[in-house]
Amino acid sequence: MPSHLFSERLLCPLSHRNSKEEVDPSLQALESHQEEILKRLYELKSAVDGLSKMIQTPDADFDVTNIIQTDECSPLTTTGADLDLMLGKDYGALKDIVINANPSLPPLSLLVLHSLLCERYKILSAVHTHSSVKSVPESLLKCFGEQAKKQPRHEYQLGFTLIWKDVPKPQMKFSIQTMCPIEGEGNIARFLFSLFGQKYNAVTSTLIDSWVDTAIFQLKEGSSKEKGAVLRSMNAALGKTAWLVGNELTVADIVAWCALQQTGSANAAPANVQKWMKSCENLAPFSSVMKLLK
Repeated sequence: MPSHLFSERLLCPLSHRNSKEEVDPSLQALESHQEEILKRLYELKSAVDGLSKMIQTPDADFDVTNIIQTDECSPLTTTGADLDLMLGKDYGALKDIVINANPSLPPLSLLVLHSLLCERYKILSAVHTHSSVKSVPESLLKCFGEQAKKQPRHEYQLGFTLIWKDVPKPQMKFSIQTMCPIEGEGNIARFLFSLFGQKYNAVTSTLIDSWVDTAIFQLKEGSSKEKGAVLRSMNAALGKTAWLVGNELTVADIVAWCALQQTGSANAAPANVQKWMKSCENLAPFSSVMKLLK
């Protein structure tokens, strides 16, 4: 019911009373209370209408491009962040990241992130096979590439160990004795990307998280209809910016690119998505993962 009709119905008995009759104070108070309620309803409706435009959906008319572009971050190739500050200082011990993953569905995004981290930090890398797995392709056993001659542990900044194991989804532990495992490729990718020390505003952070979830749960695991919808959304976003969120590579691009590769949707991708995929593949960490897909 339109609010003006609602108002008329509520106030009708009071507004049509005989002007000569003495006004009952209780009726006056009721009328005043009704008007105050309607005023608050109008204000609430306006607030809800405003908020609805800010929710990013395929049909939303709120353009966050300008907000994202003002959230400028340094490229990933700059000097490394302070790992002691981010992860806590542990005197005399190398910080170790240990990831369990199933070789039947390798978490490609974590391999890309490993390569990016190696560009920034001195990483002690290792690949092992758990007894729960009968065999692992040679390419996955060498997924970190040829390891240079190892130096003493204390000369490295971070340990990164990948164990091929029969697990339903990737699991990660950092500081094994004290930390519960982080599960899921998207969640681990977020953690690893945070080691670059990038800082984003609330809008950018939310969009990055949204794209990561969309890539994992719809692009990688969703129906063909869901995948088609995601590709259209990606095409629209990449028509405005070079990367999915702004003008710099984020974890959203890494996870989405890997999801496209593993689902076989890359060849059916629209023009802007194809251009973006080539930009990803021009970066060494992505091209090295391409070899695993052949």
